[in-house]
Amino acid sequence: MVPVHHRSTDVDGLSVFYREAGHPDAPTLLLLHGFPTSSRMFRKLIPALADKYHVIAPDHIGFGYSDMPGVDEFDYTFDALSAVTSGLLAKLGVDQFAMYVQDYGAPIGWRLAVQDPDRVTAIITQSGNAYEDGFVQDFWKTIWDYAKDPGPKTEPGVRFLVSSEATQWQYLHGVPEPELVDPDCWHLDQLLLDRPGNNEIQFKLFRDYPNNIDGYPALHRYFRGSQVPLLAVWGANDLIFGAAGAPAFREHLPEAEIHLLEAGHFALESSLDTIAGYMRGFLGRVL
Repeated sequence: MVPVHHRSTDVDGLSVFYREAGHPDAPTLLLLHGFPTSSRMFRKLIPALADKYHVIAPDHIGFGYSDMPGVDEFDYTFDALSAVTSGLLAKLGVDQFAMYVQDYGAPIGWRLAVQDPDRVTAIITQSGNAYEDGFVQDFWKTIWDYAKDPGPKTEPGVRFLVSSEATQWQYLHGVPEPELVDPDCWHLDQLLLDRPGNNEIQFKLFRDYPNNIDGYPALHRYFRGSQVPLLAVWGANDLIFGAAGAPAFREHLPEAEIHLLEAGHFALESSLDTIAGYMRGFLGRVL
């Protein structure tokens, strides 16, 4: 098995943790994690791909083992998280890359692509939304209400989203065999969520999330103009980013490869081999 290295480097005065495996001369695959987790979500996918690819999986600022400055020290927006990711790639000398985006990783990755389309060689999206079709309103109404009017009336809803109950639900909902999901996933994520000051970080990102939707027209122009190869491997039972978000990519990328899996939001926990197989076939064809 290809060894996985666990590293940290300085990006504009911030310590960014990342996992890295594979030969640096191989095509690079950038893995961008979602909320409320970290690059740990890719712990099994990385060695499954690193025999052929140079795989990099960072922890976003405020997540995992990367720095977690307070909201008065760092501007927790998706623009800022994308800028740090771009800085990491520059530090590592990565000029071109394919990317795997999930949840929060999607708006970060979309910014990288729109800003410099020639850098992105292919996209794999797993519950990485790019269309309003994908939002499950029963889940997102809480965030929309809070982003529109932050305060004592709307904060209890988002405070629940950073609770242990909600974190466990993210991992287990829609999974036909919940016993396949390692309980360490939600317990370790919750330990990091519960760090002093982290609630304020997550609330700031909730308030910023609508700006991602404002960027969709530019993103769709990028899709239409680039016709970047795209693979969607999506949990059909995801109650955060619903199944409709996957075929929506064909509106601007008619050749997109779409697979709906019998899985939930964190499909890698129950469908690793299936996703890795689709990825190896897809990347082998398009890179």
